[in-house]
Amino acid sequence: MDNTHERLNRRLQQLAAAAEPTFWGFLGCEFVDLKDGIITIALEAKPHHLNPIGIVHGGVLSSLLDNAMGIVVMTARPEDKVVTTNLNVHFVAPLYEGRLTVTAELVHQSRKMITTQGRVMDREGNLGTMGTGTFRVI
Repeated sequence: MDNTHERLNRRLQQLAAAAEPTFWGFLGCEFVDLKDGIITIALEAKPHHLNPIGIVHGGVLSSLLDNAMGIVVMTARPEDKVVTTNLNVHFVAPLYEGRLTVTAELVHQSRKMITTQGRVMDREGNLGTMGTGTFRVI
């Protein structure tokens, strides 16, 4: 592992620790990796993450995407404060209880706006949800 990769992973571990008492921790998110500009986070989906028909609630999936894409933005712009201005989510297949993996990466950035994309997969690697996010530097 090179120094840049180690430094980014340390920074992400610090972000995850700081986020633990926030909504991130409430959901049960965990940082997995950052490699080649792609962040990976995970969630062990439990019964309280499900909706009444037994699939992971859309709000949980949307939050996972927003968290992952937001982290990518924070690593790209560590000195800036950013907020989500737009979140588009496509629920393409149901996701169930068990480990979910979320990946996100930058698509484009300008001085004040950053666009990202992300995917939520089940433990077998099946795509369940995908989305894009736009973030504004404030």
